[in-house]
Amino acid sequence: MKKSLLALAVLGAFAGVASAQSSVTLYGTVDLSAKYVKNDGSNRRVSLSQDGINSSQLGFRGVEDLGGGLKAGFDLLSGVSADTGRNSGDTGGKTFNRRAVVDLYGGFGKLRLGRDYTPTFWNNTIFDAFGTNGLGDSSHVGISLLQPTFVRADNSIGYFLPSNIGGVYGQFMVAAAEGVTTGKYVGGRVGFAAGPFDIAGSYAQSGIVGTTEKAKTANIGGSYDFGAVKLMGYYDQTKALTSKLTRISGSLVVPLGQGELHAGYSQGKLNDAANSKAGQAALGYVYNLSKRTAMYSTVSILSNKGAAAQSVTSGTSQTAAPTAAGKSKGFEVGVRHLF
Repeated sequence: MKKSLLALAVLGAFAGVASAQSSVTLYGTVDLSAKYVKNDGSNRRVSLSQDGINSSQLGFRGVEDLGGGLKAGFDLLSGVSADTGRNSGDTGGKTFNRRAVVDLYGGFGKLRLGRDYTPTFWNNTIFDAFGTNGLGDSSHVGISLLQPTFVRADNSIGYFLPSNIGGVYGQFMVAAAEGVTTGKYVGGRVGFAAGPFDIAGSYAQSGIVGTTEKAKTANIGGSYDFGAVKLMGYYDQTKALTSKLTRISGSLVVPLGQGELHAGYSQGKLNDAANSKAGQAALGYVYNLSKRTAMYSTVSILSNKGAAAQSVTSGTSQTAAPTAAGKSKGFEVGVRHLF
């Protein structure tokens, strides 16, 4: 019995040493809103929805100091449908569908393995006043085509430039297809940030759904913070077979005491026979009750032309997509909490 207690004490001492050199953090977001959406050709839909200004998610992040300036870490992040309690976006059976990576980093930069956000996605969300969330999401005007890899890629190997090279930053990614035509992705992003100024460009090739062909995506985005207002925008073009989708977005954020005014306009154009287009205008207000909790409201109107039938929302938040060349309108009021 004494030997068992002694062994437990020794193991406890070693565990204390190990834990002192590493740390694990539980973090996440809960964002819920009451939403009203009316699309041409269908009845209005009132719902309790989520992700109005931030994505609801639950994550585990850890880091260990290996010594000599070298560190290892991990990040496991799962989307959460806070209105129902289900895992969000888990149609492929992914528990940690938003991110699942292991990192090794030091003076050389960072090496990352796993499921992660693509370099070409970042300009769409960072330089969007609505952060590609909620009714104001600028990606709503992305008229459907043979969609290549957009937000995330599985089975990826990534490299990030060091953070101390004069404001220059960058990310490069290669994702193995492993027998799935839409899984292969090769791309990179390079930017420069100094004071209030930030600009970045990216390029990628990725597999197209149902084919062995590749799609090519290129975009450039930037922002400038004047203090009284922050301006941002991007230009994005994707070519897939004979189709070409061009998107532009311009938006701004105006600080107003404890709150912020968000406004933006985005447009997407597809080079099809119908000259399909989608344009969206959005206006939002965020009031920060604290550093972690905020109340918000957003209104958005999207107009389609040609064969386009884009909407300001998706899923069960709408009765049906609007009719071709129809309009989509929405309004939401919600609460977001970070932890």
